[in-house]
Amino acid sequence: MIQKFNFKKCSLEGAYVIDTFYATDERGGFIKDYNIDTFKENGLDYELKEVFYTVSKKGVIRANHFQLIKQQPKLVRCISGHVYDVITDLRPDSPTYKKWEGFDLYGDKPMELFIPEGFGHGYLVLEDSVVSYKCGEVFYGEGDSGIKWDDPDLGIEWPTELIGGRENMIISEKDLNLMSFKEYDKLIRGSL
Repeated sequence: MIQKFNFKKCSLEGAYVIDTFYATDERGGFIKDYNIDTFKENGLDYELKEVFYTVSKKGVIRANHFQLIKQQPKLVRCISGHVYDVITDLRPDSPTYKKWEGFDLYGDKPMELFIPEGFGHGYLVLEDSVVSYKCGEVFYGEGDSGIKWDDPDLGIEWPTELIGGRENMIISEKDLNLMSFKEYDKLIRGSL
């Protein structure tokens, strides 16, 4: 069986769900999740600069992260396990500003998200998981930021019932102290 690349626009401007190239035979399978020419042919001028992986236990939430400086467009794919992945449009001039969209990403399904710069990104780990990030910009610690996972102005609906409730969430001290959407909006509009 061969599944070719397939690019589907998300409801948020500039974001895509991508079915990766996937070939299987009696030996197993082969996945290709990035090809510069294929991406350009599909309207994505995207070049890799950094690749990393997160290894997370069930219940971990990695909040609504982004970089204020040297923003990172990225390809995100679950390599193993299951995560509920959320992207949020944080570009004030975008028609989909402040809107979010959620996706179930599975290790056994060759699908990934293209997340443009100017988006927040986070996920709730529903099974022990490994997630791959292929970034179009290197990580710049001084610009690292985010918005709280449960910010009421964004209203993201996390499926916490799938981990036995909010009390079973594992969240870092850093993520507990992220800014609110109102603080972000004030900060970003003040810098325009």
